[in-house]
Amino acid sequence: MRIAVVGGTGAFGRALALRLRKAGADVTIGSRDPARAASVASELGVTGATNGEAVRDADLIVLAVQADAALATAGELASAIGSTPVLCVASELRFAKDGVRPSPEARSLAERVADVLSAPVVAGMHSLAAATLGTDAAPDEDALVCGDDAAAKALALELVSGLVNGRAVDAGPLASARALEGMTAVIVNVNKRYRAHAGVRFTGLP
Repeated sequence: MRIAVVGGTGAFGRALALRLRKAGADVTIGSRDPARAASVASELGVTGATNGEAVRDADLIVLAVQADAALATAGELASAIGSTPVLCVASELRFAKDGVRPSPEARSLAERVADVLSAPVVAGMHSLAAATLGTDAAPDEDALVCGDDAAAKALALELVSGLVNGRAVDAGPLASARALEGMTAVIVNVNKRYRAHAGVRFTGLP
């Protein structure tokens, strides 16, 4: 599978690209800065390109930019993305002295990204952190994916299944991204409180 990681030079994008390469995927990381993309790609052992070039021949595009840049980046790349499925991994969070809160927006970031693209959008991997993805061993966690397009969701689940030692879990329609993105805030709060790198595992699944 040919994977384009838009925002692949950031912390999460780098960790994801490295884990994907170890899983045997054909990975291209994208950046606004082609020189930076080439430099980071050389470190990771993958291909580097501009964001527009990265998405051109991909089978699945991972939108891994910071949450505050996700909508603008999706809009800028809409024409280049075309109908290629997009996996949105970002969560909008609000940071305060007493903890991290989810976005007050009624709809998830992934749903709003879908508004500006013609491509099917799925959401997932919100419980996975760069710190655990970027280690030598795959995270001993489950990972959740949700979406309305069955084929796009199947691609994303296939990708995610190679990243974790746990399960790739179908979490239902794209509207579930509201809960998945909010769950990121819970996990960040737990990890800050206990100085840990906790993730999610589901019990009772076959």
